Amino acid sequence: MDLKNLINSIRNFEGITRKNMIKEVTGQLKDSYNITGRTVIGFGDDASAIDVGNNQLLLLATDGMWGKLMEADPWWAGYCSVLVNVNDIAAMGGIPLGMTNVLSVNNPETCKEIMNGINEGVKKFGVPMVGGHLHPDTPYNSLDVAITGIINKEDIITSGGAQVGDQVLVAVDLDGKPHPKFYLNWDTTTFKSKELVQDQIKALNRLAGKHLVTAGKDISNPGTLGTLGMLLEASGVGAYLELEKIPRANGIPWDDWLKMYPGAGFILTAPQEQVEECIKLLAEVNITTRVAGEIIEDEKLFLSYQNQEEILFDFKTDRIMGVREEIKN
Repeated sequence: MDLKNLINSIRNFEGITRKNMIKEVTGQLKDSYNITGRTVIGFGDDASAIDVGNNQLLLLATDGMWGKLMEADPWWAGYCSVLVNVNDIAAMGGIPLGMTNVLSVNNPETCKEIMNGINEGVKKFGVPMVGGHLHPDTPYNSLDVAITGIINKEDIITSGGAQVGDQVLVAVDLDGKPHPKFYLNWDTTTFKSKELVQDQIKALNRLAGKHLVTAGKDISNPGTLGTLGMLLEASGVGAYLELEKIPRANGIPWDDWLKMYPGAGFILTAPQEQVEECIKLLAEVNITTRVAGEIIEDEKLFLSYQNQEEILFDFKTDRIMGVREEIKN
């Protein structure tokens, strides 16, 4: 495999390029997002965090289902609307509490398929869908879901905490399969017990409670390297990554695997002395975790593979989101 070709493919991957506009949107809110003084982290994370007192933070996140996913399989879009939101709270170390949605549909049958998927997701992940808003007569189908979670203030995992010298951990449940209608979704949950799926979420809360990691994100639409890139942007650092050390499912080419959205997948950073416990704790819930690289001061993401080395992103000139996270004390 030619590393330059892989890098060109990743850099032009739609899951990454469609994130580029985020900085323009969040920039419009830079003077108002903390108007109450209770917002403890800035933009650039999987969820926002509001200080509600009693040493607790309320976690808030929202995800909209990709139009291509809605068209491919409305049931799967409904199911994934639960999965992606629960993973956003898990990536922060939190406990998900409940969800609401905005559903726009152009026919009753599509509405039924989406809601059946949502209901199955709720049963699998154990997080209720408690309300929302319905547009029953739109010329299009869309689904947006918001979630609320909670975490102790001192336990929160953010995207902006990676430190120079930290190890980069890639953690993925390898026991899965590509979705038959949406290949870049690596399904690891539909065929597993709800107990295991929910234990995987709880494992991130245990990592948070033990203060084992310095930063984290769930692997989402930008794939493994794009997600790491967003974490590096938020932390204001770079990384050196060895491709061969990333856990990968058998039979999936690198170019596809690095763009996959896994049912349970996370990028974490941790000091060397905490790595072994992180790997052990996640292995208990069927998540394979490997050290794939190290955080460096130079704000670039270096990628190596079989005696080849290239720069995937230079964050002085490139951007995914382009957002440096601010953490309020």
